[in-house]
Amino acid sequence: MLRIGIVGLPNVGKSTLFNALTSAGVLAANYPFATKDPNVGRVNVPDARLDRLADVVKPQRTVPAVVEFVDIAGLVKGASQGEGLGNQFLANIRETDAIVHVVRCFDDDDVLHVMGDVNPVRDREVIEFELALADLATVEKRLDRTRRAAKTGDADAKAEVAVLERAYEFLKDGRGLWEAKLTDDEKATLQPLSLLTVKPILYAANVTDAELTGDEGAHLKALRAAIVASGELASVVPFSAKIESELAELPAEDRADFLASLGLESAGLDRLIRAGYDLLGLETYFTAGEQEVRAWTIHRGDTAPKAAGVIHTDFERGFIKADTVGYDDFVSMGGWKGAREKGAVRSEGKEYVVADGDVMLFKFNV
Repeated sequence: MLRIGIVGLPNVGKSTLFNALTSAGVLAANYPFATKDPNVGRVNVPDARLDRLADVVKPQRTVPAVVEFVDIAGLVKGASQGEGLGNQFLANIRETDAIVHVVRCFDDDDVLHVMGDVNPVRDREVIEFELALADLATVEKRLDRTRRAAKTGDADAKAEVAVLERAYEFLKDGRGLWEAKLTDDEKATLQPLSLLTVKPILYAANVTDAELTGDEGAHLKALRAAIVASGELASVVPFSAKIESELAELPAEDRADFLASLGLESAGLDRLIRAGYDLLGLETYFTAGEQEVRAWTIHRGDTAPKAAGVIHTDFERGFIKADTVGYDDFVSMGGWKGAREKGAVRSEGKEYVVADGDVMLFKFNV
């Protein structure tokens, strides 16, 4: 299951977005520190293919893939020194797969800004600085221990010290490790520390309704420019917290019409989750039987045994083969029976790399 942590300054739309995403009904008020405790909510991944498969198979139940969102109190300047409440809850997002940084990109005199005025470039820098200092404390603690081990001649400790010292040089200046262009080996070395600024990041830009269907405003353009200038490889997903709130209150069958009336093709939720999947290199395969049609999330490039292991570790350990058919063929041929009759079902082995949308039936022996 994909887990995403939500960060940002107070009053930028974090809790409003969380409410809309999860329909959790947490407090979303117009004053700083409205969110005092971390909120966790699970969201079904929108995928029209799952519904189409269910129409074909007519299972007893349909189970979508799920994303878990963790929302913490708004961070403020000085959070790493104990200012505000957000720093108390950073541990809650250390185990997430990615971070969504919500940034306010609209002017509204009726909605307070904790720093007095709207400046998304500054806001981004404040949050990155605080996350970097939080990581710095973790790296310093680990570095002290590892240096002592390295002095005994431990080769692994010596190699780790080199990586930790490189990370330290970035973090001590308040720069996130996003800027360090870490190698895969360096990331693997730092992985046990669950550092925040190593995690992939998305920016959710809270904009006016008009900007979603028209020209981008100055605040959003400035944010995009700052991200490009920093060399950070991060996507920006514009959304309107107001629209998402209204959408969440509607019955599911009325949401498409509401979006169409605004000139929008998809909700902010859909765009955010799609961006998250792209960021992390994730894709979906399906299992489809009379009891259940289910979507499963895997990493792009995963082989059939790894995909089977997402269901149960025994499936991966005892993997024999996987009956596989592409989504389009499965639907057009009316399910497993029709696909078999027309020779569209393939028997794939351990080396097969699963494709997005594959419908699979695993054979295993434990």
